[in-house]
Amino acid sequence: MKTLKLLTAAMAIPFVIASAQVRLASTERAADSAKKDSTKDTTTVVTVFSVVKPIVIQHLRPNDQRGLNMFEAPKSDAVPYTGFKFDIGAGFTQQFQGLQHENTAAPVMVAGVNTTSLLKIGNGFNNATANLYLNAQVAPGIRVAMTSYLSARHHQESWVKDGYALIDASPIDIAALNTLMKYVTVKFGHFEINYGDEHFRRSDNGSTMYNPFVGNLITDAFTTEIGGELYVRAKGFLAMGSMTGGEVKGQVTAPEKRSPTYIGKLGYDRQLSQDLRVRLTGSMYKNDQAASNTLFTGDRAGSRYYDVVENVSGTSTAWSGELRPSFPNRVTAFQVNPFVKYQGLELFGVIETAKGKASTDAAFRNWRQLAGEAVYRFWGDKLYAGYRYNTAEGQINSAIKNDVNGNRWQVAGGWYVNPMMLLKAEYMNQKYYGFPTTDIRNGAFVKGFMVEAALGF
Repeated sequence: MKTLKLLTAAMAIPFVIASAQVRLASTERAADSAKKDSTKDTTTVVTVFSVVKPIVIQHLRPNDQRGLNMFEAPKSDAVPYTGFKFDIGAGFTQQFQGLQHENTAAPVMVAGVNTTSLLKIGNGFNNATANLYLNAQVAPGIRVAMTSYLSARHHQESWVKDGYALIDASPIDIAALNTLMKYVTVKFGHFEINYGDEHFRRSDNGSTMYNPFVGNLITDAFTTEIGGELYVRAKGFLAMGSMTGGEVKGQVTAPEKRSPTYIGKLGYDRQLSQDLRVRLTGSMYKNDQAASNTLFTGDRAGSRYYDVVENVSGTSTAWSGELRPSFPNRVTAFQVNPFVKYQGLELFGVIETAKGKASTDAAFRNWRQLAGEAVYRFWGDKLYAGYRYNTAEGQINSAIKNDVNGNRWQVAGGWYVNPMMLLKAEYMNQKYYGFPTTDIRNGAFVKGFMVEAALGF
């Protein structure tokens, strides 16, 4: 019932916008009619309607098309401070899935069930997903934010994703501090960590406006942790240092099992000319001890591909199709991300290596991931077409001694009906290699199409 209400609300938005456009057209026709009759007062008032929500919060990445190719929340801002402001935003996504899967695993019978037999799937709608965004401007350059998953694959009930404060101006009017804060940003609370640049382009539950594709990467580096970030930005250069608790959940028990996580990012992002923008960043994530680290397992929303390569028993996980290296107790990871935008062409890459272990592992295990995508936007950025290739490999856990591999290619296209409404379609093909014959992923592949409709405001 909750999902139905969300979907109904989402479907109503285009009709509200259309109604506004009709009222505008009617007003303009009335003005033309008045001009033709010289005996009437030709003074008319034409009301102009906007199909995008005004931005009233400072240093905010919009949830609609205006947020494309933004990474960190913008330091420069044209929004004036006029006192306290409160803003509500949302993201809605509905999918139609047409995927198929097969494997070559040998039968493994447990309690009369073949645990390597695949669940039968077909074409159909997935449950709608939704995000709620709350932002408050509490002082010049200072805002607080909270994101909630109203409906997610992993948590269909309402679930708070994060809440934090972002400070881009000094709360004390001292000249030295005001000058310093022209270059410095401070963020603290429970937030989406800034490791790598892919997390700025991925789909995040109901928020799918920034992702030109439907699926995220095979190995999805995304989590929320509690701590703080310090940024210094000047003339295109970026430096960020962060310290967090190292886990998705705050804990004070068993301190001997936990240590802080240290995250760093260095980069350069500059619009070199009207047509050319370049960005290059490198990120590091290091945790030496955790009871349950979730760098590669922290997505509470779940995979965008439902029930693929899952067991016939129907007890599927929320992260179907992903390869999630098991590094719950120690992990060190690096990610490099080049980005080039020339006119309508966008090129983006992911080069990632990670080393980690579980407490029961005798030695560290290694994991590697590469991804490259090309997207071309045209017709005033209303349409786009894109291609992505992604491969991930390494020793996924201590039970499988050899390296395993997964690769996927995706072809996608999309249409921004207006800046708040996106319709996109994707064809994907994913294969698995190196898994034992007793593993459900042995010789497995997934292929087919996805159609996704998104709203963001």
